[in-house]
Amino acid sequence: MPRGAPESVDFNEAARVWARVAALSFGGPAGQIAVMHRILVEEKRWIGEERFLHALNYCMLLPGPEAQQLAIYIGWLLNRTRGGLVAGILFVLPGFFAILALSYVYVLLGRVPAVEGLFFGLKAAVLAIVLQAAVRISSRSMRSLPLRATALAAFIAIFLFRLPFPLIVLGAAAIGFAGSLLAPVSFKPVVHGGGPAAVHDRDTLLGEMLPEHAKPNLCWSLTISGILLLLWLVPLAALVALLGPSDVFSRIGIFFSQMAVVTFGGAYAVLAYVAQEAVQTYHWLTAREMLDGLGMAETTPGPLIMVTQFVGFLAAYRDSGALNPLVAATLGAVLTTWVTFTPCFLWIFLGAPFVERLRGNEALAGALAAISAAVVGVIVNLALWFALHALFGRLEEKRIAGMTLDVPLWESVNVAALILTFAAGLLVFRWKMPVLQVLGICAAAGVALRLIGAV
Repeated sequence: MPRGAPESVDFNEAARVWARVAALSFGGPAGQIAVMHRILVEEKRWIGEERFLHALNYCMLLPGPEAQQLAIYIGWLLNRTRGGLVAGILFVLPGFFAILALSYVYVLLGRVPAVEGLFFGLKAAVLAIVLQAAVRISSRSMRSLPLRATALAAFIAIFLFRLPFPLIVLGAAAIGFAGSLLAPVSFKPVVHGGGPAAVHDRDTLLGEMLPEHAKPNLCWSLTISGILLLLWLVPLAALVALLGPSDVFSRIGIFFSQMAVVTFGGAYAVLAYVAQEAVQTYHWLTAREMLDGLGMAETTPGPLIMVTQFVGFLAAYRDSGALNPLVAATLGAVLTTWVTFTPCFLWIFLGAPFVERLRGNEALAGALAAISAAVVGVIVNLALWFALHALFGRLEEKRIAGMTLDVPLWESVNVAALILTFAAGLLVFRWKMPVLQVLGICAAAGVALRLIGAV
């Protein structure tokens, strides 16, 4: 029997559950979404399978970290605005403090052999994990020849021609939009949860009917979105006005605000964009340091794109001006986190009440499918780019017919890094070991190799 009016979830209990979700949110987006599903759907039975996947499909349409946005969406669905705010903030806080602490260790103790070895080992694991992400996404994103061609074109565009990631996203969206009209079968989006629902909506606390606050309300959406927009952009405008657009804090705020708008496709797509700009354009850190930051994000709870916090930390640390470097770095980390995650609340609160209309739009769904395919090419570029900089001491840039290619100098190969990366690949692909175990084994191996002088 379908339920009647939805029952409410106790807010204090919900807050405790969201804190538990945050503490267990390791393993990147897939692991975080699985944790939420296990606790909210299977254990608590607050929402059903269909409603959970309904929310996930919407979050995948948005720029930014889909796992955190899913937490905001479900938190809002259960406990209105304050529920969404608590769920989203708690999802970020543990990772923020963990990476901030590791960042202090990195800049203060980075030359200690054990610490150097730790990050050496993490680099090898991260290379294998990024490649695994590309394989997983490609298996569900490239089911037709046009989508595979889109992925190849995206790889060529970013790897050989250095085209900006936002331009690639826009191009893929245009291809998917047109393709959904001309060849809808080829650009049909992935359907999550195609099998029968394990937990039906009618058997959950929320029931089948939408809560009153979840129904479209233009006034509420515009009001809360306006407040969030001001919280996001007013501090940024104040920084630019007071410090000037060339100041490091202004540049951090502007860059990561742009990232929050254009980074479709999940955490690894975000990393490709950040790596390209932060390393090659802004010179805030090196490719090896970017790998170290990714290792931190992989080993701490919270969204994987918390690595952006490490980028902002190093950028401000190295261009601190009159401030103490550690004070500047801390402010840089806080600023990066603020402009990265505030828009996530904006997207959910603005669009969630109207999600049904969005999900029924086939052209928009086709654009998403093409973007997902393009992301595969971008992630392969990320893995290759990381590998070149982690495994070789020197690269030579060559320009051929408008293309720019980084060619490794084979005499500069790091044999220990090559062997450890190969071993990490075996752990990930052959033995299918969980991410945290791979990171732990590689970190321990890196420390041992550094202490005996092998690296």
